[in-house]
Amino acid sequence: MGRAEQIRASVPAGASIAEPVTAILAAVRTGGDAALARYEAEFGAGTTPPFTASGGELTDAVRAGLRVAIANVRAVAEAGLDEDRLVTLPQGHSVKLRDVPVRRAAVYAPGGRNPYPSTVVMGVVTARAAGVDEVYVVGAPHPVMVATAELCGADAYFGITGAQAVAALAYGTESIPRVDVIVGPGSLWVQEAKRQVSGVVGIDGFAGPSDLTVVATAGADLEAMRADLAGQAEHGEGSLTVAVSDSHAILDALEAQHAVLVADMDEALAFVEELAPEHLQLAGADAEALAPRIRSAGCLFVGNASGTAFGDYVAGSNHTLPTEGAARFASGLNVRHFRRRMAEVRVGSAGAALATAGVPIAEAEAFPAHAASMALRQNPRP
Repeated sequence: MGRAEQIRASVPAGASIAEPVTAILAAVRTGGDAALARYEAEFGAGTTPPFTASGGELTDAVRAGLRVAIANVRAVAEAGLDEDRLVTLPQGHSVKLRDVPVRRAAVYAPGGRNPYPSTVVMGVVTARAAGVDEVYVVGAPHPVMVATAELCGADAYFGITGAQAVAALAYGTESIPRVDVIVGPGSLWVQEAKRQVSGVVGIDGFAGPSDLTVVATAGADLEAMRADLAGQAEHGEGSLTVAVSDSHAILDALEAQHAVLVADMDEALAFVEELAPEHLQLAGADAEALAPRIRSAGCLFVGNASGTAFGDYVAGSNHTLPTEGAARFASGLNVRHFRRRMAEVRVGSAGAALATAGVPIAEAEAFPAHAASMALRQNPRP
């Protein structure tokens, strides 16, 4: 087991809740609002049917800060949009790749211990930038969360929580519309519910405990890096902080949960790529030089001034990121989670040439009806 794998294994795994989550999903799917209300009364902090929460409050300073966050997140999200592309093939036909948004999306905004208006911003603004027609927010109906949803232009805020909220969004109830995509962090119950409905709706991924890795070399602002590591630990039990350096003195000063001494930056890079951290900070000239070579990080922060906390709130990058090493293959929340590619095919006069190529393949696969379908197009048709 490599060092990165050992560090990942040091975070306690949550108890399996697959069975009770399955029961909740099934009950809400068949029982609708009545089952949803029953689970909210037992486990949640939500409202009663019709579950819609409205009216909230923000201080002037918080409102001003959120406006900065909204503008920056929107600008970065819109940069990820793709245009339709038309490809004309040698046989004379065309395939247009259309990039289309889903119709409805929901953002789960956790608020069990404290309100998290920043999560509302990250989800709603990105969905709106993607062109989603209807965007909903669900979570505990805290006034700050409700007001932030209104500021971001959400269509409604539903005061429902937990696995039952995910079930209502995936299947629909009398009061909750069925959506196409569900995103956002939340409790283990919420994440397990998202995992189980991922064949019914799109999800952004499984959000586990947060983590930060700092690679620091000579020239790093150790006070700032130490503050960033402490800030990440605020996310609660299971949060993982790791410091990597070629200097014993730097590692001692950073006071991370895990200290990894490396011989050089090539070794540091190999470790980071194996760990695939949610957040990665590079500080000090030698560490910062690694930036163009980084592939496996949820979000990369380069330089002493680039604290992870800026990314959590106002930098414009999204703070809903792949955790538990998923940065090897997954992306942070972006417009692609709310859009899909669809091909539009127009064969026209190319039918004969394509049939000549396609019929033998269909026959080799023992699909005579496929072959006949293409063979019909070998002669021009009106």
